[in-house]
Amino acid sequence: MEIKVLKEVLGANELIAQEINALLSENRIFAVNMMSSPGSGKTTILEKTIEMLMPELNVGVIAGDVATTRDAERLSKCNASVVQIDTDTFGGACHLEAQWVKRVLPSFDLKKLDVLFIENIGNLICPSGYNLGQHMKVVVVSVTEGEDKPIKYPAMFSMAHVVIVNKIDLLPHLDYDIAKLRGHVDNVAGNSKVFELSARSGEGMEKWVDWLKLQAKEFK
Repeated sequence: MEIKVLKEVLGANELIAQEINALLSENRIFAVNMMSSPGSGKTTILEKTIEMLMPELNVGVIAGDVATTRDAERLSKCNASVVQIDTDTFGGACHLEAQWVKRVLPSFDLKKLDVLFIENIGNLICPSGYNLGQHMKVVVVSVTEGEDKPIKYPAMFSMAHVVIVNKIDLLPHLDYDIAKLRGHVDNVAGNSKVFELSARSGEGMEKWVDWLKLQAKEFK
């Protein structure tokens, strides 16, 4: 019974996600689902990315969190259009669902957006099962988390178009082998593009943002 119910939930989610994808595609909005474990630096990466994309591209953000509006408040200071989804309202869910994303889309002026970031809940398990209608999935992992995350959470990394390795400014202080991490990514998701960067120092950010700009402009 539980398996049947889960299939029904995911099936309903997929149908709504397809509606979202069609709507965003119709409006030429490139949607990026940003996922990570808590504390990887996902919000800081988004802050820096938005600053580097604007004013060339108009950016919107759906900020997902279990509780508080801290991330949404931070991202609003980047002059992006930001809408918060607080899953505490839905029982504290550990992931975003397509129905919630669809519900907040009317809050944006879709005719003016070029890029929409969906900042998912910090979790490397649950968000992997829910399509949100995005065009690209990005998984952020920091060097403080160890190299084995791709093989410990293969469902998440196997569907990633991009893997961002954050906090490389800390490498001199850690016993961390990026080559090993890349090897695990290749084994789990050989087609994923990997960017090594530090959102804090800015190292590697330009390469990531230039590539993202190209994807968004080609989508137009």
